[in-house]
Amino acid sequence: MVIDWNNIDTVLLDMDGTILDRHFDDNFWLEHVPERWSHLNRTTLEYAKEHLYSLFRSQENTLNWTDLDFWSDRLKLDIPVLKKEVEHLIAVHPYVIEFLLFLKHNGKSVWLVTNAHSKTLDLKMKSTQIGPYFDGIISAHQVGLPKEDDNFWEQLLKHINYDPSRTMLGEDSETNLTTAEKFSIRYLIYISRFSSKIEPRPSAKFTTIDYFNKLIPQEGSCIVTIL
Repeated sequence: MVIDWNNIDTVLLDMDGTILDRHFDDNFWLEHVPERWSHLNRTTLEYAKEHLYSLFRSQENTLNWTDLDFWSDRLKLDIPVLKKEVEHLIAVHPYVIEFLLFLKHNGKSVWLVTNAHSKTLDLKMKSTQIGPYFDGIISAHQVGLPKEDDNFWEQLLKHINYDPSRTMLGEDSETNLTTAEKFSIRYLIYISRFSSKIEPRPSAKFTTIDYFNKLIPQEGSCIVTIL
């Protein structure tokens, strides 16, 4: 993909896995919550993981997937409190701040667009202090649809005035990039290093980067080529 930044007005960025290290979320839901649930219910950790992983999968591609109130009620655990117990794992990916500064310096409209629940957003914005780098933050819970829904990006127009043909979207989810592609968002970028604990794999379908420095052109240029 050849990117001429003169042709881009708006940049939409996902949060977890895209600008923030998904290790926090993976550790929280796959390790921390099952451990606390097993203690509460006096089960083995092995049983807790098997039971909870099945519950989690049942809510994939829905707003419940990221709704902390839903999971607090369903699991009888105070999920926001449990998140604070491991908030030291919340981290911004390398080169994200440099990329955001590049975008603002060049007058781009920059929006954080996430499936995350408002309580998760509050915790992560306080922890990372990256909120001021964005023109705004939109949660799928405000839109009323998860990003996996084909209608999400059209409904997003009620919150952000953007031209899909002059918009870039950065995501660590190929599903979400696919729904955006159906809405004709032109510049679709897959983030392969979504967690610091995984070995990144390129997408077979979408232009792939590991870090956002790949999108910053050399000084004096406005064009980037991604192989």
